[in-house]
Amino acid sequence: MGEKIRIGFYALTSCYGCQLQFAMMDELLQLIPNVEVKCWYMLERDSSEVEPVDIAFIEGSVSTEEEVELVKKIRENAKTVVAVGACATQGGVQSWTDKPLEELWKTVYGDAKVKFQPKKAEPVENYIKVDYKIYGCPPEKRDFLYTLGTLLIGSWPEDIDYPVCLECRLNGNPCVLLEKGEPCLGPITRAGCDARCPAYGIACIGCRGAVGYDVAWFDSLARVFKEKGLTKEEILERMRMFNAHNPKLEEMVNRIFEGVKE
Repeated sequence: MGEKIRIGFYALTSCYGCQLQFAMMDELLQLIPNVEVKCWYMLERDSSEVEPVDIAFIEGSVSTEEEVELVKKIRENAKTVVAVGACATQGGVQSWTDKPLEELWKTVYGDAKVKFQPKKAEPVENYIKVDYKIYGCPPEKRDFLYTLGTLLIGSWPEDIDYPVCLECRLNGNPCVLLEKGEPCLGPITRAGCDARCPAYGIACIGCRGAVGYDVAWFDSLARVFKEKGLTKEEILERMRMFNAHNPKLEEMVNRIFEGVKE
């Protein structure tokens, strides 16, 4: 039997929902003969964040200066880095704001003193190279198993390059956007959730982030939303929820409203 694969699970600023999702998976017990967990504070209080690992799973957004240094250390000690969940891959809902950091800080903490140096929440890849991503809030269990399984056998996980709308059509769901008139983000959101929310008539809020490879047409969807009576601010607010750090979002939405007086 060969050497065990060393893995670590690291937490930044988040609700810890991603870790909880994976910690509750019975399938992890099957990994015990093949992996050695070097860091996972939810499972082992004596974990170390500076141990060398083969695979590092990072969840949460980079929201403090201390976390900037932490992700750099993780990258130095890991052969492969996987960003896990909406916070790590997109900055999370905590990055969904255009207010100054000082104003947000005052609202939450008032005059209280804390031991860390805050900053605006950002995705992990803004500071280090990320090799793979697992999307969702929280991610699907099967995505984690698929990613870990492919890495354990020396392969690599394929990315999802199509939107939630495809899964809606395959499942025969009524279109929440066209038939109900709800501001659904399915047309620009990365699939993989089996269109869970639209299946229950609930508009997609985009928790898996925008489809990559420059095919998330925020402008086209913004035009549809505009025709349904939404203002630019309302459209941006909804799209920023899980895409605040997408570099093309505002440019594409603004294009639809150029020369339009609201």
